[in-house]
Amino acid sequence: MRILVTGATGGVGSIVAEELRDGGHEVVGLARSDAAEATLRARGVGVQRGDVADTGALARGARASDGVIHCAFGHDFSRYMEAGETDLAAVKALLGALAGTGKPLVVTSGITAGVVGRPALESDRGQIEGFLAVRGRPEEATLAGAKEGVRAMVVRLPPCVHDVNGQGLASQLVARARETGVSAYVGEGANRWSAVHRRDAARLYRLALERGTPGQRFHAVGEEGVNLKAIAEAIGAALGLPVRSVPPQDAVAALGWVGMAAAGDTLASSAATQASLGWRPTGHGLIEGLSGIYLH
Repeated sequence: MRILVTGATGGVGSIVAEELRDGGHEVVGLARSDAAEATLRARGVGVQRGDVADTGALARGARASDGVIHCAFGHDFSRYMEAGETDLAAVKALLGALAGTGKPLVVTSGITAGVVGRPALESDRGQIEGFLAVRGRPEEATLAGAKEGVRAMVVRLPPCVHDVNGQGLASQLVARARETGVSAYVGEGANRWSAVHRRDAARLYRLALERGTPGQRFHAVGEEGVNLKAIAEAIGAALGLPVRSVPPQDAVAALGWVGMAAAGDTLASSAATQASLGWRPTGHGLIEGLSGIYLH
């Protein structure tokens, strides 16, 4: 199939494009600059010029394709709410272009369910109010599109999508530790983040595209929850820095914006995803990666 991938030069989208290409699909990436176009062509990926905010370009690219995987998202957290509005407009444009075609559309989300006391499940509805609505509203729109003749699905990513090039939100903790000379965690550090190796996540996108059914949510989760104290200790050991707890009221002062996330649980299960698609995460865990050569 000819698949349009948004965010094809990004941390997740680039590996998704590679996974699709290796799986025998023709891949076209959205490129907003000459540099992005050159990068894509060097990787054997076709090019659709345009920006994710250019809904006209998105619609044209979608109509010219056999399916779409939407990975692009703005990660400037000072403009996070704006990024969510751009994402929602992009999803609506893609749904409009694919309506009635039965073509697959796989949209990226986060762990949006916001449940307490247990891992989030694929069946848990994403929040459409508050902070989690930034990803929850595009997710909701995507699944509604399944009723309009689109094979629309959602892949929820955990806080830590990791490999040699980065560790998701844990990378922010690494950067802060280098900046301050201390690897910090919040309170007792008993809260946890779910995680997945980037290669495993990319394989899930391909399987969703090929085998998923309309309206499904998938969890790209290899580890349901990794202890934040253990993450801080792995970073401290790798960088040769002291490890310290900071009180919850000082989390943002000590860790920057990631302090908000470092004070909460984001547990998620992928049992239903694995059962549905036969997906099995096989990449190394987050602590193993942080403890190894990836920081050096």
